Amino acid sequence: MSAEKVREDRLRRMARRQGLRLIKSRTRDHRALDYGAYWLMDDSEQVAHGPVPKGFTLDEVERWLTTDH
Repeated sequence: MSAEKVREDRLRRMARRQGLRLIKSRTRDHRALDYGAYWLMDDSEQVAHGPVPKGFTLDEVERWLTTDH
């Protein structure tokens, strides 16, 4: 398992503890705006945090989950 996948799984657990879900873009076109992007979703299936459609990078997700809002 790659280090990035391990990190992604850890951030998914962090998000879950905060009542959110970490969603990764399914886009496979590396030229697309949302390629490799992540969003934090709430229980109502709405994007809770993350610019739409651009999304967060994993670094930005980690920074958001580990700071007080």
